[in-house]
Amino acid sequence: MTAPSPGSTDRLVVITGVGRAGQAGEAIAAAFARDGAELVLLDRDAGVADRAKELAAGGARVRGIVADLTDPADTIRAARETLGGDDRPLSALVAAAGGFAMSGPVGESDPAVWHRQIAISLTTAYVATRAFMSALRKGKGSIVYFGAAAVLPGGQVAEKSAYAAAKAGVLALMQAVSQEERKNGVRANAVAPTMIRTAMNVSDMGADRNYVERESVADVVRWLCSDAARDVTGQTIRLGA
Repeated sequence: MTAPSPGSTDRLVVITGVGRAGQAGEAIAAAFARDGAELVLLDRDAGVADRAKELAAGGARVRGIVADLTDPADTIRAARETLGGDDRPLSALVAAAGGFAMSGPVGESDPAVWHRQIAISLTTAYVATRAFMSALRKGKGSIVYFGAAAVLPGGQVAEKSAYAAAKAGVLALMQAVSQEERKNGVRANAVAPTMIRTAMNVSDMGADRNYVERESVADVVRWLCSDAARDVTGQTIRLGA
């Protein structure tokens, strides 16, 4: 089967972390929908069906599938449902699932926070990559991971070690996939934003912070998945001041 070109309406894009309204994944999905791509949205939250219905109301070809992306078996089930057969190529996987929580000083931290941060950011990215890799190879596709500016050189990670460890792990995973899959035509890159203007962040921290806009994140993700970035792999793009 011939892989669709990045601008083709046959292009299939999978985006994780699109369950709740007002999050970055929602804006990313809307951007790909405007490009005419076929979308599959994956999230543990049943609200993923609502996000898909909202996009479909605007004419998008989109499905929402509830899946526990920390569970390899359930993610493989979702991948099979997404692809509908072994021959369907995948153009892009955007691993946007994740979340943030302060863990406090390591000496007084709660192990439950550590395990949850690792699960929702790093494990979901790993499990989704593993489940969709065969289809990405067929499509010579692109993967975009979500790191964080905090784990780049000079970043501040005090009292958020769990979050930082998870995001640093995501960047290491990206590098491994980039090196391993280059020969198969699969590209892997990451964005590393500061705070994004999501509904949750605005609710928790107010509207007057120096946020990265969701639409700016979506623009960079789209570019990384486009033919214009066909020679870009193994790179982390920082977003925000």
